[in-house]
Amino acid sequence: MYIKRMKKNDFLDDCKHIIRIAEGAIEVGLFAIIYYFFWSLFYKNNYMPLYSGAGKYVLMGVYSAVVLVILYLCDAFQYGHYKFTDVAVSQGIGLFISDFITYFQLCLIANRMTNPLPMVLVFFTSTLVEIFCVYWFTRMYHLFYVPHDILLIYGSDEALDLKFKIDQRKDKYTITEVISVNRERSEIIAAIDRHDAVLINDVLGGKRNDILKYCYTHSVRTYVVPKVSDLILEGAEDVNLFDTPLKLVKGRGLSLPQRFIKRIMDIVLCLIALIPATPIMLLIALAIKLEDHGPVFYKQKRVTRDGKVFDILKFRSMIVNAEQDGYDLSMRANGRDPRITRVGNVIRPLRMDELPQILNIFKGDMSIVGPRPERVENVEIYANTIPEWHMREKVRGGLTGYAQIFGRYNTSPLDKTKLDILYIENYSLLLDIKLIFLTLRILFSKESTEGFDAIELQTEKRRALIEQLEAPDGQRESDEDREKQLV
Repeated sequence: MYIKRMKKNDFLDDCKHIIRIAEGAIEVGLFAIIYYFFWSLFYKNNYMPLYSGAGKYVLMGVYSAVVLVILYLCDAFQYGHYKFTDVAVSQGIGLFISDFITYFQLCLIANRMTNPLPMVLVFFTSTLVEIFCVYWFTRMYHLFYVPHDILLIYGSDEALDLKFKIDQRKDKYTITEVISVNRERSEIIAAIDRHDAVLINDVLGGKRNDILKYCYTHSVRTYVVPKVSDLILEGAEDVNLFDTPLKLVKGRGLSLPQRFIKRIMDIVLCLIALIPATPIMLLIALAIKLEDHGPVFYKQKRVTRDGKVFDILKFRSMIVNAEQDGYDLSMRANGRDPRITRVGNVIRPLRMDELPQILNIFKGDMSIVGPRPERVENVEIYANTIPEWHMREKVRGGLTGYAQIFGRYNTSPLDKTKLDILYIENYSLLLDIKLIFLTLRILFSKESTEGFDAIELQTEKRRALIEQLEAPDGQRESDEDREKQLV
């Protein structure tokens, strides 16, 4: 029975990927048809009659290729994997970028500035179509996809926190049982055999390898939270000179050519970004000055590559001397920080307070993509508890990065370290471009701005779960009852 269930799940997973590819192809085809309709209506005869023949197919093919590449870089085909709003926003951003590029392509072909209105109509029509498609494709995903029953095998109390993160996506994952790695091996094996998938978190090497090999041998889907050493090995080079496989870890961060190309990209993109950003920055500066007549910028000591300390620039979004008297969560009224100004309440959720860091990038203290520069006092604290923390300093600090895109304000320092090392060890120019596109999506995500208030609730949940796991079987409360008490 167990084997039949596993084969069924594998078959459904294969079908899921095939269906997702077909759905993406359908969307790209629809976008090309919309583009062709407005092109033939407005551009064909007025601007480029020479393309009325076979040339129009080349134009449609180029447009389809641009849309496909940009949407792929925006992770915009992840129907069901991401939430509906995330996929819809990603596709909207991808379509805007694609149509923006296509408009200038048409101007180049026509050898003059063409009417932009047809491309605006293409964008809005395509956006309506993509919202409709993403909605139904996401519904289809959840209609046919049944979340796997996952066993969480944990090695420390803090490892239980992952359960509460996963519980927020019950549409994809369901942790139905939690077991300590310190239990008898026979108990762990029996628990594995009762589940579709296994999640291993914070388990030491020997025991982790034993569990992983068992799951691999028996074709059990396995999720593993990587150690820092695992992430370092991801960027290692294969050395195939002998009959024994070798992995070469250079441990120097980016090579000189990579740093040069990255620096050129930073300067070019910042120059382009200054065109639309300059009037916005001037308006924000004026608003800050008019509100309380205080300084426009806020400076703070941060640490970047090789431990260098620099002054990071932000638009001031709090009252003057906001940190002078300290702060605790009890000061909040209606969930709002009383130190944040009215202008701050507008610019902080949209990350506009970070715009002056374009100047830090020009100066060379920062890069567009990289580990977020941390405060000097925090570096000393984190380095004492996380020996690998300084590994983040092999590259320049960044305006955005893995930790900013996939993490939250309350993401633990260890998880931030892992995300940053993952970026460093897998660096490529294409990855930087992809992360820049993904950054645009998180501007519309409230989850990414979740503050430190959630830490206290998560800690309470962990304590309740530990008490439940340690209690005798007859005294254990259900997970649902515990969650109701903590809401």
